[in-house]
Amino acid sequence: MTNIVEAHQLKRHYGDFEAVKGVDFAIRKGEIFGLLGPNGAGKTTTISMLACLFAPTSGAATVAGFDVVKQPGEVKKRIGLVPQELALYPTLPARDNLLFFGRIYGLRGRELNERVAWALELVGLTERARDPIEKFSGGMKRRVNIAAGLLHRPEILFLDEPTVGVDPQSRHHIFENVERLNREGLTILYTSHYMEEVERLCHRVAIVDQGRIVALDTVKALVESIGGGIIHLGLMNGKAEAVAGQARTLPAVKSARRLDGRIEIETHRAQEALVGVLDLANRLEATVTSLQILEPNLETVFLHLTGKHLRD
Repeated sequence: MTNIVEAHQLKRHYGDFEAVKGVDFAIRKGEIFGLLGPNGAGKTTTISMLACLFAPTSGAATVAGFDVVKQPGEVKKRIGLVPQELALYPTLPARDNLLFFGRIYGLRGRELNERVAWALELVGLTERARDPIEKFSGGMKRRVNIAAGLLHRPEILFLDEPTVGVDPQSRHHIFENVERLNREGLTILYTSHYMEEVERLCHRVAIVDQGRIVALDTVKALVESIGGGIIHLGLMNGKAEAVAGQARTLPAVKSARRLDGRIEIETHRAQEALVGVLDLANRLEATVTSLQILEPNLETVFLHLTGKHLRD
């Protein structure tokens, strides 16, 4: 399958601060590709480099075969960008906002009017076309923002946290639009810090933390990588290393490692592993101070890879 985006050791520094620390990934034509990570992980900075809003400090990237540094004009013709911050004129009606942005894309006359009507219908705002943006809810404004990024029929759409602060109805609209556009052939790069969005929408996911990609695969493969779930066991009496060592011999345990005063146990079968580990702790006279069982899901993968919850 052809790659529409390729990034190689892409970095971005702000003085001494490294926002993006050498990411490598490719987006296949026709897929929804997710960048999942907490606020400040480097997702928006990565999108901004791909959209030619600023140049990478080092590394290279292409979009639709064009270099983001050497050929930014060609890249911009082929992308639709929907940023986190609303890019709309609040006193203008929705339709006039879209007419303005359509003209920036070079659309004129009948083609412009048809594209605006199509975009408004897509986001479910045809009946509110003549209402000023300032009268819209936050979710409706987001939907107009998405419509603006689609007017020129881009080859790839960059959606940066499109559901932050939106109402449930608009969130549902956005999900349906993303799925419909993708069925029609549009490639989408989708950033989010909401697990459920990525699990529903994305074909493949890159988990981003502190400017690095710590895992990249399908949601199914990422979840399967942690087996039957993870057990966190807090122990006293300095017995963590001994319990971890013997836990590795249990049939239901995939791996065990010491983390400060507790141990993290990856399992093939969580309940069976738990019984065996508690029995070990009892035989070794290790006092259990805490117990947490993490079911196999995307949030558990993130916690395992980064050591913190996604919304920390």
